Amino acid sequence: MSRSPARLFTPFKLKGLTLPNRIVMAPMTRSKSPGQVPGEDVAAYYRRRAEGGVGLIITEGTAPDHPVALNDDGVPNFHGEEALAGWSRVLKEVKAAGGHIMPQLWHTGLMRKAGQGPNAHLPGKGPSGLARPDKKVGEPMTQSEIDEVIAGYATSAGHAKRLGFDGVEIHGAHGYIIDQFFWEGTNVRDDAFGGDMIKRTRFAVDVIRAVRRAVGPEFPVLLRWSQWKQQDFTVKLAPTPQALERFLAPLVDAGVDVFHCSTRRFWEPEFDGSDLNLAGWTKKLTGLPTITVGSVGLSDDFIATFAGQGSGLASLDHLIEMFERGDFDLVAVGRALIVNPNWANMVKAGKHEELTPYHPEALAKLH
Repeated sequence: MSRSPARLFTPFKLKGLTLPNRIVMAPMTRSKSPGQVPGEDVAAYYRRRAEGGVGLIITEGTAPDHPVALNDDGVPNFHGEEALAGWSRVLKEVKAAGGHIMPQLWHTGLMRKAGQGPNAHLPGKGPSGLARPDKKVGEPMTQSEIDEVIAGYATSAGHAKRLGFDGVEIHGAHGYIIDQFFWEGTNVRDDAFGGDMIKRTRFAVDVIRAVRRAVGPEFPVLLRWSQWKQQDFTVKLAPTPQALERFLAPLVDAGVDVFHCSTRRFWEPEFDGSDLNLAGWTKKLTGLPTITVGSVGLSDDFIATFAGQGSGLASLDHLIEMFERGDFDLVAVGRALIVNPNWANMVKAGKHEELTPYHPEALAKLH
């Protein structure tokens, strides 16, 4: 690494929140919360990342207050007395280390297969009953079912503010419920929630507005979104910059403060004719702060993990160059932080080459 990382370690202000640097711990599902309750080991896991110099922790996905949000018994709730007590313990540990933390609210929609996750006897919910194009696994959501899910997001966001978290992130990416409404492949509705690209943003808009009402104007609200889907890595919700501008506008108007732009490889340009990545285009078109993410510091994307492969270290020079020219405001680090809790402090000290490469065996425990 030949470029200095110093600019990544400057403060960032978001409403009343000031982060000490631009490094974000990306949300990563760990499935280590039996009964949907984060324990002392989860609290210690997050504290170690705060001690390691991360400016902002975004937690693993947590369930908003809805019975069929999750597809995994080990993923924590963000509702219910026991789970919230667990998150209070997490918050206490992170704050004791001088850190900042936001929960991510994650509803899996029809990525939740029959018999999977908590309340396995209940069917999953999605906009059109489609898990992917032409794969019908349920019935379209009714208005009352939509209202229940929206209310669940708002309730859990309110818990985050009441407990003292620094903000909240809404998961709207990767083919889960909000993204199922975004994508024409899984949303074939012909009512107010579907029919064209703008109408397909309606569900997300209603979620964001409900969350905003629950937390007030000064509590940061982040939205994670992606072009790609688990169901199809090649999908683009917005195939051109002009389409992207139209897609993002309702979300901005609804009250998003920061867009967390999920890509598999942060260095890849989003559209022909420009080297801006998704975070760069989103910032350019909205004027809002953005977070970039996607294999930061590693040589391979997360698909290698599913194949049981590790990832070697990669230079941060290009990332720093993109940051310094203003393409994005914050940088989310995922797998590299699983094996290196002190990743941020090591990079700041110029010791990037001494970091441990990522290996999938690290997923077996909370390091």
